[in-house]
Amino acid sequence: MTNLRADHRDNHWTAPVAGAALDAAVRVPGSKSITNRAYLLAALASAPTRVRRPLDSRDTRLMLGALAALGARSEETIDGFLVHPLGTISGRGDEAEVVLGNAGTVARFTPALATLGDVPVRFDGDEALRRRPIGPLLAALRKLGARIDDDGRGAPPFTVHGDGGLRGGTVELDSSASSQFLSALLLAGPAFENGVTVRLVGGAPPSEPHIAMTLDMLRRFGAAVERSGAEFRVEPAKLSCPEYVVEPDLSTAAPFVAAALVGGGTVRVQGWPKQTTQPGDWLRGLVTELGAQATLDDEGLTVTGGGEYQGIDLDLHEVGELTPVIAAMLCFAESPSTITGVAHLRGHETDRLTALATELSGLGANVAELEDGLQITPAPMHGGVFRTYEDHRLVMTAAVLGLRVPDVRVENPATVGKTFPEFVATWNELVG
Repeated sequence: MTNLRADHRDNHWTAPVAGAALDAAVRVPGSKSITNRAYLLAALASAPTRVRRPLDSRDTRLMLGALAALGARSEETIDGFLVHPLGTISGRGDEAEVVLGNAGTVARFTPALATLGDVPVRFDGDEALRRRPIGPLLAALRKLGARIDDDGRGAPPFTVHGDGGLRGGTVELDSSASSQFLSALLLAGPAFENGVTVRLVGGAPPSEPHIAMTLDMLRRFGAAVERSGAEFRVEPAKLSCPEYVVEPDLSTAAPFVAAALVGGGTVRVQGWPKQTTQPGDWLRGLVTELGAQATLDDEGLTVTGGGEYQGIDLDLHEVGELTPVIAAMLCFAESPSTITGVAHLRGHETDRLTALATELSGLGANVAELEDGLQITPAPMHGGVFRTYEDHRLVMTAAVLGLRVPDVRVENPATVGKTFPEFVATWNELVG
């Protein structure tokens, strides 16, 4: 196991303890996954798109910044952004630059768009992003006609040389490390001269719901999309969607759903959609299986739990982003649990499996790494510093722990601004 506990920050937030059964309603911000897809498709549309109720966070601002660097300007509206189609990045000097930060979605979705201009575009981000996989996507773009310089790294920094368009066509892709590789090619496909046909090789991509989300949003913007098993086809097309309303982020809602089980009581997540492709919707079935009541109506999702539940064995391959919060929840189960199918989490903001095993065990839980998951044996826990490695999901993990464990001091809570800038204030209100 890698020793991750050496890294630390000076600023901490003490997660509040639930002193009584919870009774609260919360509203989470828009889905990051949907917001960034909507912005990118809007940039490829033939007319401006009004994106309403989007997530406003570091990652989504980075996406807007990347699209602006590529020639798609945007302007803030009363409830979102008006995104204009890609123009041209000619005449802005010898090279454009896209700042990626630590936003994996931006790093994977925008390089294909740089092939549509006619100047070199340099992509670079934070040190953590440089360690995240992108090589298979860059290789696929090259096979489709892109010119990309990365000095063989298969990671940022790299430069895409725009040639005024991409011929597209058929390409094989190993998307087993991230479904975003596949989504990146499909989202850009309508702008390629010959569209794109992607044949998956290697293992199955994680997070099938995110693939379904990509296909659904392409269709809503007017693209012709076909899928036959592991082969996907997107025809060249002029996209259009005058207005797109973003759903609440159900993965960001995960700690609030978990709070009803861990702290006991009732939590209402307002605006939970009745139909969605978001992987977070899977939580409704999980909490019911663990003995909670989950009711979905026109107002949202209401979850009521009693604070006691048995352990469970879970394959989270399709909903891996829920793993951190679920792992925290299972630390308080009445029996051991196993999480499998999430080896791809080692390539996220940090190696999430090592980070979770390290930090949960550091506070007294008995958590062991598996090759593709975690073995969790509940044990008495105590307070202490919970390090977050600049990973927003780990801040949420620590918050769930704090419901039952006094003095959980969460390192660098501001990193949650990646997806929910107001998380700490909202969580304090939920518990307080």
